Amino acid sequence: MIMKSVLQRITCVVMIACVSACSPSHDAPIDAKALAADQQALRHMKEVEWPKAYREQDTVLLDRLLNDDFEMIEADGTVSNKAAELAWIKKNEWKVDSFRYDIERIHVWPNRTAIISGTGHMISDRSETIYTSSNVFIKTDSIWQAISSHVSGVKEVPRQ
Repeated sequence: MIMKSVLQRITCVVMIACVSACSPSHDAPIDAKALAADQQALRHMKEVEWPKAYREQDTVLLDRLLNDDFEMIEADGTVSNKAAELAWIKKNEWKVDSFRYDIERIHVWPNRTAIISGTGHMISDRSETIYTSSNVFIKTDSIWQAISSHVSGVKEVPRQ
């Protein structure tokens, strides 16, 4: 009975230590210079490189931006992975006259994860398609890559 109690306490302490070690710490000191550099790199990825990959059907660039475990959840609930995204842009020309992504949230945590969310605006001849998306990024070997993307609220608005 005493042995069981000791093992339960040890297990509890080990579990708490593991959770603490793996969880982002809100008290961890953040290097302001490194944080600014990470935010700038992420902003560039989302606003410049990601749309460029789709616009130019650049599978090499998109391959670099997406983590191998990447998953995309489309507005209709369809889930795709990195291979499906690469195959899609290779086969589909992006028929958009202009594109803009307005970042409304960008947050970087000390555990090398980040989130970007905002609104995309795809403008073509007669309409503008607006959507909301959120993207989760992870940093491995000093490189940021998207691991998850979710799109919702897709609306087509006629242009005047």
